[in-house]
Amino acid sequence: MKAMILAAGLGNRMRPLTLYKPKPLLEVGGKPLIVWHIEKLKDIGVTEIIINSAWLADVLIGALGDGSQFGVNIRWTREAEGLETAGGIINALPLLGTEPFILVNGDVWTTFDFGNVFNFDLKDDLAHLVFVRNPEQHPKGDFTLKEGRAYTFDQNVEGENLTFSGVSVIHPKMFAGLEQGKRPLAPLLKEAMLAGKISAEKMQTAWVDVGTPERLSDLDLQIRQGMYV
Repeated sequence: MKAMILAAGLGNRMRPLTLYKPKPLLEVGGKPLIVWHIEKLKDIGVTEIIINSAWLADVLIGALGDGSQFGVNIRWTREAEGLETAGGIINALPLLGTEPFILVNGDVWTTFDFGNVFNFDLKDDLAHLVFVRNPEQHPKGDFTLKEGRAYTFDQNVEGENLTFSGVSVIHPKMFAGLEQGKRPLAPLLKEAMLAGKISAEKMQTAWVDVGTPERLSDLDLQIRQGMYV
């Protein structure tokens, strides 16, 4: 199984920290955010990793290279401007192949064991999403979870409203027939949910959306104090 880490965002909410350093290279606990992901993927045997890049791409690629320093093989895609989540994936499909892959947002941090989704059997589904309890900055959540299935709020299913963690298993078939260009992922997920094609689970481990300098600083302190050992 391959993995893709989304790392092309501008990191506007993180400025001025991201004026000269791409967000995935910001550090917590002594290492860049993206390196935490790379090492977790390596630990479960996922060594073929695709990373997209746009903002300060040369800096990001220069720091991580071909991945050999981490024992993995990193292949890169470049975007002249950020293509958003689905657009970045569509652009990377030639490298991802035709089998399901792990997708991870580069701007989250988690103690979640990626082995839980490694080789997850999608059966006829298009994706398996990992949800988290709604954080303070996103109290209403994104989707509804009920009995292992994901639903849009419009479906009015009585379940638990949760936030998408940015960790998932995706089948390339979700993007079949779609042209390249800027495109968000959420509408595609909602369309697949309406068709009954998305399974999900709730993460029971630590997760942080590292979206502001304050949350970055807080997480760094918590890791250094051993909160997540």
